[in-house]
Amino acid sequence: MPALPSTVPSLPSALSFRGRIGRDASSGYHAVPRRYRLHLSPSCPHCLRIAITHRLLGLEETLPVALMPTVPDGPDGGHSALRPLYEASSHLHPGPAAAPVLSDDWTGRIVSTHTPDILRDMARHFGCDRPERPDRSDRPALYPHGTEAEIAAVEHLCEYRIDEAAQHAGQVGADAGVRRTALSSLLRALDTLEGRLALQDFILGDEMTAADVQLWVTLVQLDTVHRQHLDAAAVHRIADHPHLWAYARRLAAHPAFGPHLDLDGIARRHHAQCQGLEAAGAAVQILDWVVHITERAAQPSQERPDGFMEPQYALHLRPSGSA
Repeated sequence: MPALPSTVPSLPSALSFRGRIGRDASSGYHAVPRRYRLHLSPSCPHCLRIAITHRLLGLEETLPVALMPTVPDGPDGGHSALRPLYEASSHLHPGPAAAPVLSDDWTGRIVSTHTPDILRDMARHFGCDRPERPDRSDRPALYPHGTEAEIAAVEHLCEYRIDEAAQHAGQVGADAGVRRTALSSLLRALDTLEGRLALQDFILGDEMTAADVQLWVTLVQLDTVHRQHLDAAAVHRIADHPHLWAYARRLAAHPAFGPHLDLDGIARRHHAQCQGLEAAGAAVQILDWVVHITERAAQPSQERPDGFMEPQYALHLRPSGSA
């Protein structure tokens, strides 16, 4: 598929910080509670993934979070509040001071701006993926042993065959054949996911993993952002994946997912950055996210240790007639 400008443009390329949290002091960044800080703007999909993971792992007291404005306020598309951190970490930093950021309070510098690394370090060095903490049955192991390749495959599918394909399918002025090819690629990816979720609760099986966080955020973007630039027929075809959207609805009711979803913020960020035109698909909402986020709070159910509602009230993924 030829490379095309994105309907939702990215920020200008910036220096990526790739420090890692290590198991001991020799790594340079030892895993010490409250030493590090996350700087997040949940209207950003990368930040949303980190915020959900942070809540799933119960790191509220271990890893503080500083919230950034919904729409970056810097003239270069970055956050002015993050500029001192960037300047301290890279003299005369050439790009925008963008979120997400994992910073080190001890040195006043940035550890990482790379979302996959931040997510893995949170789970492996602060969460229950640590080998010395197998007893944390109340928290999910988001990167179980032996699943790294599968999780990476889901991340690749979400980034290229859903996000990027949806952008190309809605690209104003693009060749009609290119748009059709992109939409076909997107629908094939959704078909693959639909087939899995017809048989199991989560994308890799019966337990939640980091792949589910990635996929849920991707589906949020598909329905709240990319849909705005697709025609109505395309959106109806996207919506025709009942198990996939039931899964998205179910996760929206989980306390680690729904409460972080800033729908107004996503809309304002999109309109501030978007260079494309609205299409007929903007009128075809796939999920009423507000209803499903508040649905959990309105039901008199007892919460299970994993955060979901008890089965008699839960939003099941499988059809009622299945086993």
